[in-house]
Amino acid sequence: MKLWRLKVPLWLTLFTLSWILTSYGNVEADGLVRSGQTTKGLRRRQAAAVDHKKKEIQEQQQSEDAQKDEPGAGVEAKKDKPGSKKSPEEVLAAKAKKAAEKEAKAKKPKAPKPTKKPKPPKPTKKPKPPKPTKKPKPPKPTKKPKPPKTTAPPKQKAKTPPPTKKSTLEEEEEKLLKELGWDTLFPTVSTKEKPSPSPDHDVPIKEEDPTSPSITKIPKEHDAEYWDARHEVPEPDLPPRRKEATTTEDPSIYLPIPEETSAPPFVAPWYEEYDYSDLASKKLEEEMARKQKEKEEKAEKMRKKWEEEEEERRKQIPAYVEPKKCPPLGMESHRVEDDQILASSMSHHGFSAQRGRLNMQSSDDEDDVYGGGWCADSEEKEHWFQLDAHREVEYTGVITQGRTSETHDDFVSSYFVAFSNDSRDWTVLHDGYAEWLFYGNVDKDTPVKNEFSMPVVARYIRILPQSWNGSLCMRLEVLACPLPNSYPTENDVTPTDDLDYRHHNYKEMRQMMKVINEECPNITRIYNIGKSSQGQKMYAMEISDNPGEHETGEPEFRYTAGLHGNEVLGRELLLLLMQFLCKEYNDDNPRVRRLVDGVRIHLVPCLNPDAYDLAYEMGSEMGNWALGHWTEEGYDIFQNFPDLNSVLWGAEDRGWVPRVVPNHHIPMPENFLNGSVATETKAIIAWMERTPFVLGANLQGGEKMVTYPFDMQRPPRSTSMDNRVVHRNGRPVVEYNMNEDTWARIQRQNEGELRETADESMFRWLAMTYAHSHLTMTETYRGSCHTDDITGGQGIINRASWKPVVGSMNDFSYLHTNCFEISIFLGCDKFPHESELALEWENNREALLAFIEQVHRGIKGVVRDVEGNLLANATISVEGIKHDVKTASTGDYWRLLNPGEYRVTARADGYTSQTRLCMVGYETGATSCSFTLTKSNWARIRQIMAQSGKKPVLRPPPNPRVQKPTNAAGISRVPDTVPQSKRQHCTRQNRCRLRKRINITTTRATSTTTTTTTLPPTTTTQLKTQTTDSWFNFWVGQDSSPTVAPGEDEFQETEPTPDYDFAYRIDDF
Repeated sequence: MKLWRLKVPLWLTLFTLSWILTSYGNVEADGLVRSGQTTKGLRRRQAAAVDHKKKEIQEQQQSEDAQKDEPGAGVEAKKDKPGSKKSPEEVLAAKAKKAAEKEAKAKKPKAPKPTKKPKPPKPTKKPKPPKPTKKPKPPKPTKKPKPPKTTAPPKQKAKTPPPTKKSTLEEEEEKLLKELGWDTLFPTVSTKEKPSPSPDHDVPIKEEDPTSPSITKIPKEHDAEYWDARHEVPEPDLPPRRKEATTTEDPSIYLPIPEETSAPPFVAPWYEEYDYSDLASKKLEEEMARKQKEKEEKAEKMRKKWEEEEEERRKQIPAYVEPKKCPPLGMESHRVEDDQILASSMSHHGFSAQRGRLNMQSSDDEDDVYGGGWCADSEEKEHWFQLDAHREVEYTGVITQGRTSETHDDFVSSYFVAFSNDSRDWTVLHDGYAEWLFYGNVDKDTPVKNEFSMPVVARYIRILPQSWNGSLCMRLEVLACPLPNSYPTENDVTPTDDLDYRHHNYKEMRQMMKVINEECPNITRIYNIGKSSQGQKMYAMEISDNPGEHETGEPEFRYTAGLHGNEVLGRELLLLLMQFLCKEYNDDNPRVRRLVDGVRIHLVPCLNPDAYDLAYEMGSEMGNWALGHWTEEGYDIFQNFPDLNSVLWGAEDRGWVPRVVPNHHIPMPENFLNGSVATETKAIIAWMERTPFVLGANLQGGEKMVTYPFDMQRPPRSTSMDNRVVHRNGRPVVEYNMNEDTWARIQRQNEGELRETADESMFRWLAMTYAHSHLTMTETYRGSCHTDDITGGQGIINRASWKPVVGSMNDFSYLHTNCFEISIFLGCDKFPHESELALEWENNREALLAFIEQVHRGIKGVVRDVEGNLLANATISVEGIKHDVKTASTGDYWRLLNPGEYRVTARADGYTSQTRLCMVGYETGATSCSFTLTKSNWARIRQIMAQSGKKPVLRPPPNPRVQKPTNAAGISRVPDTVPQSKRQHCTRQNRCRLRKRINITTTRATSTTTTTTTLPPTTTTQLKTQTTDSWFNFWVGQDSSPTVAPGEDEFQETEPTPDYDFAYRIDDF
């Protein structure tokens, strides 16, 4: 009865397990349950299965009493329920066959992952039904180191998923248990759990209490690792009984599955278990997948970030084309001192780091110490060029240029830029992807500017050349701005004048002059002196109290600029001077009012407008040394004037000065204006001739000094006393008659005379006036712009001793007009930045005004005749100075002289010369020294000579025996009783006196024949219309021993030159 009592609950248990496994098979097919995890739906289904099992057990217990006496009927009834119209043997045979087929298929490599297998329920906890209700809360399974439960229970129906998967999973479980060492925890049991549920198979097992089978399957549950102590230890003889019970059954049922006997038994606990080994591998896989995903996400984020930054950079490119307009730091203008520049090495002592300034020019000899750039030593491995700003600044760009040379083509083609604040740790500029490689020059002359995307704040900057053409040579300029909170330096200037400090193109210049003229219409006038080769007008502004008219006694002064289009500082200084004079005159500045009222000032800001447009288009710092230097026709205006120096020096060598060739107002060579002359030069010459300028200066650039004439070097003279020419072997050979020491001494003595003008001291005074009034021109301790100081610390030099030129504007102005003109070189930087204009104006303002005031230095006056008529073209000569000046069309003149006592002579054609002693003091203003000339008999003499074919007419004496010479009044000076011998003696004396007179008056006669200035209408009509050659040349040349004419004493002056009494003498000073 006990067997039957155990058999009925066992069948119910197998049926329940089959139904549960079928449900789980469907879940597995749908892929809804993951291995190693228990969802809420699974727990609910497990709870429902347990309740259903409890109900069936209760029903079986109620029917036990009726089946106690008939165990066979109960067995048949049990067989009919699971078999469904088939006998148990057939059902078992069919299931065994299917199991064998499934087992064969399970051996294939295509097996499901164990992690996908759902966990089976716990059907063995039948004796304690209340516990399944607590299964939804399994807090402790996670702590239980039990092996994962991935296989299905051993008993299931035919409709369950293919058993091949389960067998494969069981094999994997067995392997996993062996690897983990858990196979000893579970003893090997019979294979009664694998086959389909059979009442005959399970009957001998169920001999005791219904709860005992589940306990006997786990003999070692009381180990230390097992946490549930409520189960008792089963009897040790249960496994043999199971084996005996299995032998009573038909062994043919188990033939299809012989491998199941080796499978380890597995009893599912009542609590949920987790597959810890699978969980570890799962966690490892998840961790790897998570890291891979994080890596991909990070890469994706970086990619998106780069794309966003690139997009932002592209959007910001238009805003950062010119990120910040910063001026040059001062490499070219020499505001950066030599001790702020450092380099890694130099190839030659003439190519040091200090030669690496932008637009640095080399000397004629490239092997000396004045090279055309910085050149590194080729043997060095690292090359760099360093600049110290002496404070933190915002660096915004670099301008590079190659080496200036006539024979080499050296330049840097690429470089890096690094920054530092301590000169030890350097940071190379980065462009967001890599170190920013800047591309440099493609030739040696054209500057190339590279700007940074953002300003870099640092003190030091280094240029690291990476590639170059030829030798590693370069010149450069650095763009930088001072920080907003930085303290001002000594070079920072706050302008005090409210002026327009910026560059003006042609249109803006014209507009600016128009605005000034509208503000000061009473003292300004705009006119043009001519047109350029491209048809642009060369505008000039006159500033005077009576503009448009030359006033008698008011000197004319001029400032010109823009002879070279790329030298723009002079242009802007003259525009600023216009604004300053207008504003200060309206503000009643006494100094400015005195200048405007006493001087007629002419300001021409641009004499080469075509070339300026070319330089202005390139901008500051971007034009090279020669861009815009010449006109459109290729002429250098400053050197495009007639060469009058050679004419003067040739005449002096022949002794023709002043008898044949005058020492002033030398006429231009014939057909000069029809030759190779620029259009601008012709306009300037015409402007000079029609305006009686007294003093002037042309403003240039590229150096910082003042030069004065002569600009042309005079060739050395050779005389017969020094050497003689002999013929040897048919060739002329110069044979010197002096030793080497004597020759060297004479050359040193004549060295200055070869360059000096007759007014050398006056020119030096004028040059020093500007140089010493300039704030920085005499600060030559650091040398000149391109070489050492050549001015001796004075800031002035004779142009011929520095860089001699032929046909200069200064020499032409001195020899062809009355104007004393000098050249003012304003600075090393020809085209300075706008930010430097205020500083340059402060440096030059006082010098510009002081130089204008020098027009009143010397003497001035008017030349009239006795009737009060103004005499034009009268010659004013100063004793001891071999250079004369002429009166203007209004009869007034100005002669620049240094303080001293001078004997001044005024001569005019047809008038008797007059000499005065004039005194020049140190007080402000010129000394007045006017002349009144009387008419001479030269007009009557010329009339007689014209009637007699320009020959003297000898009239017979009234008494042939006695020749009575008479004077101009017709009174006889020699009595009739003079003996013949005495008369001959007087004749010889008169002849000697006549020859002396000829030598004295040659200058007056010659100057009349070479006058080119148009004469104004005067009372002496015969003088202004007739200009003939001197009759002395014909008289002396045709008759070597002339006979004394009766009127020979008429060469004497009608009135002697009166002696003037002066209130002071030179000795009084």
